[in-house]
Amino acid sequence: MAAAALPAAADTGFVTCQNGDALSVLDLVTGEERARWSVPGKPAGVAVVPDGDVFVVSPGSKQVRRYSTAGEVLAETRLDGGPIGVAVDPARGRIFVSDWYNARLWVLSSETLETLATLPADAAPAGLAVSPDGAWLAAAERDADAVRIYHTETLTVARVVGVGTRPFGLGFAPDGRLFVGNVGSNDVTVLDAPLGEVLATLPVGDRPYGVGFAAGRAFVTNQYASTVTVFDLGDLSALATIDVGEYPEGIAATGDGHVAVANWFDNSLSLIDARTLEVTATYETCDGPRAFGAFILPGNPPGVLP
Repeated sequence: MAAAALPAAADTGFVTCQNGDALSVLDLVTGEERARWSVPGKPAGVAVVPDGDVFVVSPGSKQVRRYSTAGEVLAETRLDGGPIGVAVDPARGRIFVSDWYNARLWVLSSETLETLATLPADAAPAGLAVSPDGAWLAAAERDADAVRIYHTETLTVARVVGVGTRPFGLGFAPDGRLFVGNVGSNDVTVLDAPLGEVLATLPVGDRPYGVGFAAGRAFVTNQYASTVTVFDLGDLSALATIDVGEYPEGIAATGDGHVAVANWFDNSLSLIDARTLEVTATYETCDGPRAFGAFILPGNPPGVLP
């Protein structure tokens, strides 16, 4: 199904649905599903960039695809291994993909998806994130209980930092601190990534998965608790625990002061007002939404005309 017209300034969610071999394109103002793309191979990882490209990783078929916002496949490749997480380095025209099975990361051309390099990692690398200034790449190494920090310019390892048990999802706050969700120890490690220093360990709900940031706050999805834990970014104090759908996973900030949460078992997306900390809407998605990565494109996407 081709993408339909989107209202001006509407944020758009590109929600990967692993069970349904699909991706829901959601208007985050109205909740309307503007398109549903067929994405074979159990898609999970996703990264949307400002120019409108949408990168999707399908672990089941070992494929990475580059889409336009209209759903056209612009490039694709098959990676032998266990591709799962993806992050974009737009300044250098590259994307990074984690290899769950082979303790490495792939570096791909964001244009052609040609493999440019591979980077060493430890056991079961999963979530990836690039720092706001573009200087650092972080990889959560789940079975090593560690995070590996790379220089994005040189693609060399800068630091390996021990965190909690089984880190999976992670994200850089706007100020550059790195927040890591540890699914085995039910906490979040806060790091100074360039220095490799642990700044804090924050208890959260059962099985924390993803981290998002909005309105001076950090939001952490707790899979088994069906909740989101909220922290103040200033003093790291816990502010609230918010009930969302069943088995929340991917989380990302919108451009209008909300965070969107993909609820895998409910086939839904919850919108939370980042200031009032209330759930303001729940939208239907395709089957098994994971949205593992940066899945929101602010404003009217290029190539999708009003």
